[in-house]
Amino acid sequence: MKKFVIALFAAFVGIGMFVQEVEAKRLGGGSSFGMNRNSTPMKQAAPAPSPSTTPGVPAKPAATPAAATPQPSGMSRWLGPIAGLAAGLGIAALLSHFGLGEGMANMLMILLLVMVAVFIFRKLFAKSQPQQPAYASGAAGGPAPMRFEPLAPATGGGAATSTASVPAGFDTDGFLRQAKLNFIRLQAANDSGNLDDLKLFTAPEVFAEIQMQYEERGHAKQETDVQHLDAELLELVTEGERHIASVRFAGQIREDAAAAQPFAEIWHLTKPVTGNGGWLVAGIQQIQ
Repeated sequence: MKKFVIALFAAFVGIGMFVQEVEAKRLGGGSSFGMNRNSTPMKQAAPAPSPSTTPGVPAKPAATPAAATPQPSGMSRWLGPIAGLAAGLGIAALLSHFGLGEGMANMLMILLLVMVAVFIFRKLFAKSQPQQPAYASGAAGGPAPMRFEPLAPATGGGAATSTASVPAGFDTDGFLRQAKLNFIRLQAANDSGNLDDLKLFTAPEVFAEIQMQYEERGHAKQETDVQHLDAELLELVTEGERHIASVRFAGQIREDAAAAQPFAEIWHLTKPVTGNGGWLVAGIQQIQ
C-alpha cells in the first residue's frame, strides 16, 4: 500500500506540470456541435481516402528506412549523479524506510528531473516566441467586429468564384475576407474569455457550448495563434426564413507553446431573410 501511495504521488506531480497544455483548446475544441449538414458540398469537402486505405487496392509497401546506427544507452552515466542527488535529498533513505530499494529512488528521481526539465524548457520557449500581432491577440487597435454583411448579389466580379451551390454574382471574395477576420477575432475572444463578443456572433446553442468549455477550463486565459488560414464557401442556400452559408476553414494553428498543427473544419453561418440581423455561427463541423 505504501509503495502504491508513493508511485501515485509521483504521477500527480507529473500531471500537475502538464495541466495547462492539456486544457488549452481553440474555439470549439476541435469537436463538432451545433448545426451539422450532410449536403453534397459538405461531403465533397471531406478529404479523399489515401490509396493505401482504398478497399480492394493493395497498399504499397513502405520504403525500408535506413538502418539506424545503434547508440549506446546514456542511462548508466546518469545513475551515479542521480544516486548522489537522491542521497543528498534523503529520498533513498525515505524510500528504504517504506521498503523500496535504491533502484526505485533512482527511477523516481529521473522521472521528476525529466518533468522539471521539460516544464522549464516549455516556459523558456514560450517567452522566446515573437510577440503576436495585434489582430491575432485581440489587443487594442485590432479590427472592429464585422458581421459578414455581403449577402446581396454583386453586379460583377464574384461570378468567377461561384460554384453550383453559390448563386452567380455573389461577392464570394468579400464574404470570405470578412469570414476570416471573424474567425481570428472569435479565437481571440475565446482565449481571453470575452463572452460578450462570443455571444454577439454565435447562435444560442453554440454560445452555450463555448461557455461550458470556458467553465471547464476554469476561466484560464490561453493563446491561439492563427498562423495560416484559408477559407472556401461551400454552399449558400435559403431554407425557410434564414440564409445558410457553409464555410470551410483550413490552415495552421498554434495553441499556447505547442507546435503548429493543421486543422480543417466547416463553420455553418445563418442569417434571417428579413430584418437587420447579421450572420451568426450556428455550428462547427469537423471534416471526417
